[in-house]
Amino acid sequence: MFKLIFRRLITLPFVIIAITFVTFAVGYLAPGDPILTMMGARHDDALYARLRHLYGLDLPFHEQYVNYLSGLARGDLGLSFRFQGRAVWDLIKDGVPVSVGLGGLALLLSVVIGIPTGVLAALRQNQWPDRGSMALMVAFYAIPSFVLIPILQWLNYQAFSHVWPSLPPAGWGTASHLVLPVLVLSAASMGYIARLTRSTMLDTLRQDYIRTAYAKGLHDRAVHWRHAFRNALLPVITVLGPAVAFLVTGAFVVENLFAIPGIGFLSVQAIQQRDYPVIQGTTVILATTILIMNLVVDILYLILDPRVHVEG
Repeated sequence: MFKLIFRRLITLPFVIIAITFVTFAVGYLAPGDPILTMMGARHDDALYARLRHLYGLDLPFHEQYVNYLSGLARGDLGLSFRFQGRAVWDLIKDGVPVSVGLGGLALLLSVVIGIPTGVLAALRQNQWPDRGSMALMVAFYAIPSFVLIPILQWLNYQAFSHVWPSLPPAGWGTASHLVLPVLVLSAASMGYIARLTRSTMLDTLRQDYIRTAYAKGLHDRAVHWRHAFRNALLPVITVLGPAVAFLVTGAFVVENLFAIPGIGFLSVQAIQQRDYPVIQGTTVILATTILIMNLVVDILYLILDPRVHVEG
């Protein structure tokens, strides 16, 4: 097991370097001159040369990239084009806890609701709890977030107009602001986890060792939870890493439509304003987060599956 974890830790820095190279190359090859965009209508050759030197744009590509990597090693993400002289990290740091909190709650809700719903559906196969819950989960999985958001906002407005309990339509800062964004962000992954849990649980319940457990006279509860559930959970754990990636991409839509000041909101603004250092900084942070979560999922899988211990 430790050999497998060590190999994954060794490859992690190389993957991060590859991501930084691609994002940096895209910014370098993008059309237009960011310095001219910063200067606007003002055209001063001396100022233009000074700004290019300040941002290191007067150097060849390989030197710019090496400087960028050395800055990353020190925790320096560079300077923003739009906010002249401001460090990228100063712009991003306030959005990191917002996005982490939003994504963490969405992932937790996906697991806490998705797994029990899938187990219940499997244990009540073809009965109304199965059909009703799976119909709802399929709807959550199929409806895009940019469609689900106006539906929920319309329902919330109807509650507000009838003087019923309602939620803030947008913004950030209180627990009530969390409800709609977290629900929207977790909907698709919740539906997928529930459907996958049902499928793997049904497959596990058909295995020979389950029939053997019943033949020994074990109670249904012991068979379901002690023998079936743990093995059925293994495929579900493997999708938690991709689920984090799905939540990250979904955060771009959710944070912008709900006006949440997270990394996704900042990234979209940076794309619109062609602020390449901010785009590169947010991309590196989000990609590193996904890689670390995938590593955590791999470690959990190694712990829960004893067969991997033997192979490692």
